[in-house]
Amino acid sequence: MEHLLFAAYLVLFAWLVTRVKFFTNSGINSPQLIILFLLKVMAGIFYGWIGVFYGEMAQMIDTWAYHQESLSEYALLKSDPLEFFGNLFRNNYADGYGNFLATENSWWNDVKANFLIKIMAIFNLFSFGNYYINVIFYSFLTLFGPISLYRVMQDIFPSKRVIILISCFLIPSFLYWTSGLHKEGLIFTGLSLMISHFYFGFKQKSFGIGRILTILFCFLLLLILRNFLILALMPPLFAWIVSEKFRIRPLIVYPITAVVFVLAFFFARKLSPELDFPQVMATRQAEFLRLGGGSAVEVKRLLPTPGSFAALAPQAFSLAALRPYPSDVRHLLSLAAAAEINFLLLFFLIFLVFRKKDCPFSPFLLFCLFFSLCVLMLVGYTVNILGAIVRYRSIVLPMLVVPMAARLDWERLGRLLSKWIKK
Repeated sequence: MEHLLFAAYLVLFAWLVTRVKFFTNSGINSPQLIILFLLKVMAGIFYGWIGVFYGEMAQMIDTWAYHQESLSEYALLKSDPLEFFGNLFRNNYADGYGNFLATENSWWNDVKANFLIKIMAIFNLFSFGNYYINVIFYSFLTLFGPISLYRVMQDIFPSKRVIILISCFLIPSFLYWTSGLHKEGLIFTGLSLMISHFYFGFKQKSFGIGRILTILFCFLLLLILRNFLILALMPPLFAWIVSEKFRIRPLIVYPITAVVFVLAFFFARKLSPELDFPQVMATRQAEFLRLGGGSAVEVKRLLPTPGSFAALAPQAFSLAALRPYPSDVRHLLSLAAAAEINFLLLFFLIFLVFRKKDCPFSPFLLFCLFFSLCVLMLVGYTVNILGAIVRYRSIVLPMLVVPMAARLDWERLGRLLSKWIKK
């Protein structure tokens, strides 16, 4: 019976992706939309399978733990809907709704998992508690994310449709981590929808009430699911808005913004102890160090001082942008992650040699670069578990890969490869 229900939902949603205007207006045709949706479903199923067979060793235990908790919440939803929705906002901590960036004794730390569990419990109403049917619902919902980014990149690079399509959807770790039943898919969807509405709002010089409400909703979604991303989002978003609003050269605005926000990062604690961001990051790193795990690596301890942040910057960048190394490989996922990051580094070197020189950086593309670097450094400073690092960085890979792929001189590269093959 479960197999028939799975097949029925799969056919239904495969048809539905060809009828939703947001998808069809992207310019992606119906067969392509169905293929992309089915790829997400397959990736989500594989994600669940890996969670069963690798579990904690590959940082995959959460997805099934969330599912088990969602079954309890599903029972509560059926018996007491008011309590089901109301207990999400209940807070029994002494500090109330404070400790915004804390990882313990904080409502904000708890809500990210509780919110996802609530969504999965609602899925259970229609799937009768079947994990893999829930994957279909989640794949449909999170398809809005890469479609949003595709629409923006297609508008910037209108002649690079196929390259952008591949780069937006088919980066292996991105497809994997944003398709499984975890937070990454919703985080990327909220982030991409926000970016899309800012981009087209600036282009059309129109920020109507619908667009503003969508941006606020997406911002709230990020606050709920991964609030520390706000530290990485605010500087590049501010620089993008200033560049577009005041028509100032982005290559001037972004460096100045970076300097101002770095100073604010270290000196905001003079205004209030709750704004001690360096201590927050040092505490987060200490808590990750205590977690340990099969993919944990030794790192130098971060101190809440400018000198420590400067000294550990190479370590942070290496952790988040270059690892896992081949020597870090312990299982299937780490092998795939090591192969992918080395391929992307090779692709970056090819881009440096074969990039088109006549493509200036727009404020949006600089936003993508600035935001991605902020996320990578934030992760590198605080996380020493490679499985978590690969998952956290997956959401910024399309923002880095798509502009490189679109600005690469594929014809010149093809001619060189053709000559090399003939020899």
